[in-house]
Amino acid sequence: MKPIIIALFNNKGGVGKTTVAYHLAHMFPRIGYPTLAVDIDPQANLTSAFFDEEFLSERLENPKGGETIYSCIEPIMEGTGDIEEPQPINVADGVFVLNGDLRLSLFEDKLSDAWPRNYEGDMSALRATTSFYRIMLKCAEKCGAKIILVDVGPNLGAINRAVMLSVDYLILPLAVNLFSLQGLRNLGPKICDWRKYWETICSRYPNPAIPIPSGRMEPIGYVILQHAMRLDRPVLSYERWLKRIPNEYRSSVLSELLGEETIPSDPNCLATLRHYRSLMPMAHDARKPVFDLQPADGAIGGHGKLVTTARDEFKTLSENIIRRIKE
Repeated sequence: MKPIIIALFNNKGGVGKTTVAYHLAHMFPRIGYPTLAVDIDPQANLTSAFFDEEFLSERLENPKGGETIYSCIEPIMEGTGDIEEPQPINVADGVFVLNGDLRLSLFEDKLSDAWPRNYEGDMSALRATTSFYRIMLKCAEKCGAKIILVDVGPNLGAINRAVMLSVDYLILPLAVNLFSLQGLRNLGPKICDWRKYWETICSRYPNPAIPIPSGRMEPIGYVILQHAMRLDRPVLSYERWLKRIPNEYRSSVLSELLGEETIPSDPNCLATLRHYRSLMPMAHDARKPVFDLQPADGAIGGHGKLVTTARDEFKTLSENIIRRIKE
């Protein structure tokens, strides 16, 4: 059975998408869904969350074929062949990772060149455009993942376009500010354009020689990250942007008429996650999710209560995502 492919994406950076991806990758297996986390952000932030510098310097200095997302597509880059067999790492029970790679940004021009040539029936262009999709399927088959979580950079370039064609569902992490809402306005029309384009391409390849994605990329909701309140941003300003999120998501991303929903009642809101302050750097140092921190890691007193809260919040978010997909 084909795994479910989910991307966390926003055109605005710094909204917490990598943090959410990392914690979901650890939580989904605990509710019965072994998960593959794929880092397709050229900055490789998700990879840095999973592994320490010593491991990364050893593995990423001279990666063997298939050990990173770039080494998987390197034969396509060099024109010497098709994708390499991916080599995911098992980091915990039911949690697998395909590492990111800063060299991935070199693939941007190759994908840009391939985009118009897909119209011409160029198989080399189709292989490049569908490379991420085929790598993820091979990787998930190898590790038995039911869910593939994809982390990408905050842009609308050729790499992210190829990734979005590959995914079944989109989750949009949001901060409560103007720029996050502007990210929604940029993203919504692009999703529609890419989907229409890919429908045309698929019609030109009725019997493709390789697996190609459907280009579904269905938005199933947003997640609000409640970052710490800044002293220079009044509470009223925060509330003003918060109230605008439901209608902005509905109109920009879903192309629906405006409604009367507020955050607590909006069915598109998958979760509102609090800011965990000092727990996040503590979890990063321990190389574990916030909800797995122990007193030995420094989670004592009030921190211990926050750990329990985090476990409940991410479990609820994971269950909400599965429920929306099943619906």
